[in-house]
Amino acid sequence: MCIRDSGHPEVDVMRGVENTSGPLGQGHAMALGAAIAERFMAARFGEWMAHKTYAYISDGAVEEEISQGVGRIAGHLGLSNFIMYYDSNNIQLSTKVDEVDTENVAMKYEAWGWNVLSVDGHNINEIREALVAANSETERPTLIIGHTVMGKGARTTDGGSFEDKVSTHGQPLTAAGADFAATVKNLGGDPENPFAVFEESREAFAERREALRAWAARQAGVEKTWRGEHGELARKLDMFLSGHLPEIDYKSIEVKAGVATRAASATVLGVFAEKIENMIVASADLSNSDKTDGFLKKTKAFTKGDFSGKFFQAGVSELTMACVANGMALHGGVIPACGTFFVFSDYMKPAVRLSALMRLHVIYVWTHDSFRVGEDGPTHQPVEHEAQIRLMEHLKNHHDERSMLVLRPADGDETVMAWKLAVEEHRPVALVLSRQNIKTLPALGTSRREEAAQVSKGGYVVMDSAKPEVVMVATGSEVATLVEGAELLAAEGISVRVVNVPSEGLFRDQPKSYQEGILPAGVVRYGLTSGLPVNLMGLVGEKGMIHGLDHFGWSAPYTVLDEKFGYNGATVAAEVKKLLGR
Repeated sequence: MCIRDSGHPEVDVMRGVENTSGPLGQGHAMALGAAIAERFMAARFGEWMAHKTYAYISDGAVEEEISQGVGRIAGHLGLSNFIMYYDSNNIQLSTKVDEVDTENVAMKYEAWGWNVLSVDGHNINEIREALVAANSETERPTLIIGHTVMGKGARTTDGGSFEDKVSTHGQPLTAAGADFAATVKNLGGDPENPFAVFEESREAFAERREALRAWAARQAGVEKTWRGEHGELARKLDMFLSGHLPEIDYKSIEVKAGVATRAASATVLGVFAEKIENMIVASADLSNSDKTDGFLKKTKAFTKGDFSGKFFQAGVSELTMACVANGMALHGGVIPACGTFFVFSDYMKPAVRLSALMRLHVIYVWTHDSFRVGEDGPTHQPVEHEAQIRLMEHLKNHHDERSMLVLRPADGDETVMAWKLAVEEHRPVALVLSRQNIKTLPALGTSRREEAAQVSKGGYVVMDSAKPEVVMVATGSEVATLVEGAELLAAEGISVRVVNVPSEGLFRDQPKSYQEGILPAGVVRYGLTSGLPVNLMGLVGEKGMIHGLDHFGWSAPYTVLDEKFGYNGATVAAEVKKLLGR
């Protein structure tokens, strides 16, 4: 079932819906992302493919906090290709705007470096003149403030005016108190045939249709000429637009043993900066800490008038950054990734949800993944966050797929292979990475890197015995702690299996036979997670035991917190023995 005429339409380019922007403010932030992507593409292939990006916003979008991020960034980057029309009608859902907001919107945008034009939103000629001026602007984004009257022309049964009413915002005119027939008649229409198209409108649109067809033909000619003169660039453009990736030898990417997964991620990003020419990486003022600077060191950040680099410095604006990444993905031709601390995913979840709903290939790089952030204290120590974001793996998109892929790699080698999955995906991907160093997991065979490629199955065995008495399950840095505990148990003659499940979603998509082979029925299970115990409930079950965190963290070195909270091999071994009655 698909309803395309809902109050908040979903993306459907063939029907003129370019994004799913129901939550106020996100639409014009996605438009900003599209405008940045356009400059990125034009910097590589030429101004022949330049285009404007138009956004239509309301009073509500201006009030949403995200407008601060959009206004600041667009003005800072001097995006003259970005034109917004603001329908300023002083009405919102439950009040008039001036009851809650008396700021000078024009001055605010001017302070951000915008070209601001004010017009009568009911005067076609004034709107046209403003659009011409906006298209002529070369240094600044443009905001056109159209002053309008809500419910213009609405009438009551007795012919009285029903304009400028709050009640007309979110319901049909008749439900609000106006008379539909009287309104249609007042506007020059026929109440008996209210949806008839006026002949003058039909002629105007027919004329515009022919003009656009002529423009499209001219543009096709320009592109054909360009392709004939720039064969290599044309092939690169096709690769960008197709989503095809260059060949990368992931086995040859060297990662030091025992590093933090954020550090391993930085190494991979350095390779991507050189190999994946259409990748754009962003960070919310944390590139040297979330280690997206591994990418930045091989390129440069966007600046006003120069989009030859591949890094977007978003500043401290996580939600805006995520929406911008969505807009880049919607524009096409680029692969956006954005990074910050995992705890700040709280700011980003509205945009992440739309990434999932729209099935956009946006990669979220979330580091500092647990209480092991340490001295930054409980405000910066994620506990419930993994449970929240993993719920998206259980939510299906409109293609009946898991709407998001969430990966929490267990060591540096697995981080490399997780990144391989991330760039090859078509859905949004979360990479949840550690701040602290993690011991590299032992290899069952000859190569840990080859075994780490099993991340594509969502879960696999990293340590085993012939007839395990207990199966121990974890993700991320806790896997190494399980290995430590397993070695202590083995020394006491207790046979164990350690299972690493970086993505329960991917694991559950494997055949039942594979799942049962990894997690055999009838064997006691023990889970270890640095987040809420519910993270592993679906894997361990009610009959097993899960060592998790059910409270906020504390401010202390992570090694102290590990001991305080029982995240060490000795505790694991003791709890498993108790579980087995030994």
